[in-house]
Amino acid sequence: MAVNDLPAEHASLPAELVEVAVAVAERAAAHVRTRRPELFGAAAPSEDADVVRTKSAPTDPVTIADTEAEAVIRAELARLRPDDAILGEEGGGAREVPTGVRWVVDPIDGTVNFLYGIPAYAVSVAAQLDGRSIAGAVVDVARGATYHAALGGGAFRTDASGAVRLSASAAREPALALVATGFAYAADRRREQAAILSELLPRVRDIRRIGAAAIDLCLVAEGAVDAHYEHGLSPWDWAAGALIAAEAGAVVATPSADSRADAGDVTLAIAPGLADALTAVLSDTGALAALPLPGE
Repeated sequence: MAVNDLPAEHASLPAELVEVAVAVAERAAAHVRTRRPELFGAAAPSEDADVVRTKSAPTDPVTIADTEAEAVIRAELARLRPDDAILGEEGGGAREVPTGVRWVVDPIDGTVNFLYGIPAYAVSVAAQLDGRSIAGAVVDVARGATYHAALGGGAFRTDASGAVRLSASAAREPALALVATGFAYAADRRREQAAILSELLPRVRDIRRIGAAAIDLCLVAEGAVDAHYEHGLSPWDWAAGALIAAEAGAVVATPSADSRADAGDVTLAIAPGLADALTAVLSDTGALAALPLPGE
C-alpha cells in the first residue's frame, strides 16, 4: 500500500500521525528511562510482586514500568487523538480491526532486557488505518535513538547527532547474511524454533538474538542486520517496526492486523537484494511455516 493508494481525504494522515507517534513514543521512553534505575538500580532483577509479575509463562515478565508507560501513551493519545482506537500490549483493546485510525502500542518491547539492565529495549507506537500501518515510531530507549516512518515518506533515525534517512543493506548472498530472530516463551514452540535454527545457522553468516523485535526490524531498516524473521509476534511487536523496515526498502511480510502470538505466524523483513534467495532458504528450513501453540 502506497500513500497514493489512500483515499484523498486521508492523504495527509501519514505525515500528521508520524509526528504524533514520535512525540508520544519519546514521552513514554523518557518515563521508561527514568524508571529503570528507580526500580532496579544496579541490582539483579527484583522478585517483588509489586514490581514484576508474569503473563503467558513464568519466563514472560511484565514490570510496573510497562503498565506505567502504556498509561502515559494512552493519556497522550487521548489528549492528541481522542477519537482514535488504541490496542496496547498491556492495556488491551478490541481484537477486531476498526474502521479508521487505531494506535498499536508496545510500552516496552524487550522487557526481559529492561529487567536485567541489558540496553536493548524500546517503546513502539504505530498508527494503522483500517488495519494497515501508515505511521510509526520506535524509540531505542538506552541508545536515545528514535526510528520513524510515514507511509510513502521514507524511514529515518533521529538521535543527538541529527536525522539520517535509512536504507536496508545491499546484501545479496544468504551465506553472508546476518539474520536476527527471536524466540517464544512457550517451551514447545522454542523446541521447534531451535530445530529450525539448527538448519538455518550453517547456511547464513550468523544469527543475532537481541530480544526486542521492534529493534530488530529497525536494524534491518538501517542495514545493521540483513534480515529478521520471528514466529508468534502480535501486532504491537511489528506494527511500527515493519513499516520502518518497509520504508527503508526492505521486503516485509507480517501477520494480519487481527492476529495474535498464539497463531505463530511469521514476521519477515529482508534486504531487497537478498529477499528471493533468503526466502528460499527460510522456506527450506521450515522457518516460513506457522508455529501455532496447542489448541490453535
